[in-house]
Amino acid sequence: MASPSKAGAALTALREDLTGDVFAPGDWGYDEARAVFNAMIDRRPAVIAQCVDEDDVVRAVRFARDLDLKVAVRGGGHSVAGMAVNDAGVVVDLRHMRAVTVDPAAEAVRIAGGATMSDLDRATQPHGLATTGGRASTTGVGGFVLGGGTGWLDRCCGLAVDNLLGVELVTADGERVHANADENPDLFWALHGGGGNFGIATALTLELHELPEFCIALVLYLPHSGPEVVRTYRDVITAGPDEAGGTVLFLTGPPEDFVPPHLVGTLVCAVLLTYAGAEGGLRKLAEPLLALPHEAEIVGAMPYADVQCMIDVPPGMRNHWSAEYLTGVTDDFVDVFCARSRSMPVPTGTQHALFPQGGAIAAGPHTYPVPFRDAPWVVHPFGIWEDAADDERCVQWVRDVRADARPWSTGDVYLNFIGDEGAERVVAGVGAENTRRLGELKRRYDPDNVFRFNHNIRPL
Repeated sequence: MASPSKAGAALTALREDLTGDVFAPGDWGYDEARAVFNAMIDRRPAVIAQCVDEDDVVRAVRFARDLDLKVAVRGGGHSVAGMAVNDAGVVVDLRHMRAVTVDPAAEAVRIAGGATMSDLDRATQPHGLATTGGRASTTGVGGFVLGGGTGWLDRCCGLAVDNLLGVELVTADGERVHANADENPDLFWALHGGGGNFGIATALTLELHELPEFCIALVLYLPHSGPEVVRTYRDVITAGPDEAGGTVLFLTGPPEDFVPPHLVGTLVCAVLLTYAGAEGGLRKLAEPLLALPHEAEIVGAMPYADVQCMIDVPPGMRNHWSAEYLTGVTDDFVDVFCARSRSMPVPTGTQHALFPQGGAIAAGPHTYPVPFRDAPWVVHPFGIWEDAADDERCVQWVRDVRADARPWSTGDVYLNFIGDEGAERVVAGVGAENTRRLGELKRRYDPDNVFRFNHNIRPL
């Protein structure tokens, strides 16, 4: 740790050299700058460097290394474990680096490291193009992609990492590195699921896919219909094309115009059936779901970027999430899944969700460290609430969902879906066979484990 005089001089120099803003405790705006999506996280970094370009990122990393300070990287700030912020260290904040450049002829897009899903989707939509993105518009693209990346388009377009063409990175030594299939291919492999362990992604290039039309069927049911609804949705997806996706879930009825008043604030079973194609194809797929007794429905074309905003959660809520990837959704599992909804905290923002996989996810490259791609389904308890007095019951409910699902679990996990659940879960997220190779690459690119505020791979 540097002496106070050295630290003070270095901070003064950083304020002068950085094009973006620098915040330290006591500065106006510091508390706003350190706040992240999950209100359960309350950490106080020594310095927050809000970078505006790659040069700023290099300066911030070298500042941290010179003072032997730990580094956290903030893109969207959506990590449920609060990995975008630390105590007494440096936060390299990329939120001002949000440029998105679309190349329609090449069907590719370059995204700056601090861009969100909304930035990406709004830029590609006018060209009739899209790529797999997260299911919330405020999610940061960088952390989402480097962690694997699943979303409404993954069954037809593959995981986000399957669409990764290149990454521009600042390493732990403050050096600029480019990684793609031809340049630094080992590092490029590690960035397909290894997260932020190997450097700060200042830009990513992704492949785009034609998406001239996107449709949804959103159907609300009374909760006692849950078992029949879940089984019907399972059968629709299993027999349907890769263009079909979405989720079946239990949630608290939100105060929205399409929700009947008698469902607002109560437990609801819902299906969101997505379809990357024309409305006629969606309506045919949705027939078995619409044939079940239901309380409300929305069926038709909707811009993909708008669908991406549908389940956005406002910042400032308390969050605890987890996941179990499943060998299948049997009738027995459906009964257990639906029974757990009866103990779900209501009314809160909590969601008890089941997502399909398969399609292009399962057909994608199996060489990357994303072993969860082979599971056909995933159960994702998504605890969201407002009052700290509810912490214990909401966290316990998420744990109970995981415990229920273990008899059907593959043991793999998508690390972006979970908080800090220990080293064994990190191994489950990248694969036991991949862990050593990632550790060797970590030793090469970050031997001091500077980038440890993530689902950490320790250098061998």
